[in-house]
Amino acid sequence: MKNGILGAASAMFLVGTLAGVAGLVDGYPIYGGQAVRYLVASVILLVITGALGLRFVRLTLREALCLAGLTLFGLVLFNVCVIQSTADSGPALVGTVLGTVPLALALAEGRPAPRLLIAACVVVAGATLATGLGSGTLTGLLWALGALVGEVCFSMLAIPLLPRLGAIRVSAYSTALAVPMLAVIGLAVEGRAMFRTPTVTEALGFAYLAIVVTVVAFFLWYNSLPKLGPGRAGLFAGLIPVAAIATGAILGVAMPTVYDLLGAGLVVAGILLGLTAERSRAKAAVRPSEA
Repeated sequence: MKNGILGAASAMFLVGTLAGVAGLVDGYPIYGGQAVRYLVASVILLVITGALGLRFVRLTLREALCLAGLTLFGLVLFNVCVIQSTADSGPALVGTVLGTVPLALALAEGRPAPRLLIAACVVVAGATLATGLGSGTLTGLLWALGALVGEVCFSMLAIPLLPRLGAIRVSAYSTALAVPMLAVIGLAVEGRAMFRTPTVTEALGFAYLAIVVTVVAFFLWYNSLPKLGPGRAGLFAGLIPVAAIATGAILGVAMPTVYDLLGAGLVVAGILLGLTAERSRAKAAVRPSEA
């Protein structure tokens, strides 16, 4: 359990640092950059898969559909929606909508414990406060809602795959499948200009995104998800804006405001409350037999 908690917290914190390094690659063609990111990540993950002696697993039709849906919605369209929403309305709106991920995952799990549901609401409130209550157009909101659907699919569609494939293979297969999908979108939107030789700074940025935010974070998340369940694991998604705030402060890009710190405090409080939900349910189940 402790390993699952640490893994989920670390994964979401690493994903949150993406905002701090995004400026290093913002001049590179968007879809080409994402394709490069996932290509590098998939090569690393496939090498690790081979080194560990994990053989290729032939997927059933159900597993193949889950993997295709996870990749299409959770990786490819998620990135497209985030990019389009940010371009239309700025990062605050999509950040605020994605702050509702803990609540969405708690509801998607079905019949969550009341304490877990309350905890998810507290995390959502904290993430929204930390992000800044973004505003924007209806188009930007629709793109942001699409990103929210993608984020939920990233976790929920992985659950049927993890027992047989494991965290490394799910990460490797999904990132590898994302490359041709992004390449097709990139060619349609950006044409041949989607690829160019990156500068040294851009190369360092893509290396961080591929290795830390994709390889390491994906593995930690998918390794923790079965241990905690989507409801409790989803609470840690509230750490994404907290990590963005911390990264910005460390890099000297932006210092946190009082609202940022209050939001971070609410996120931590909500996570702690949610982690006690299962313990409280277990105690309630024991009491009748003790009576």
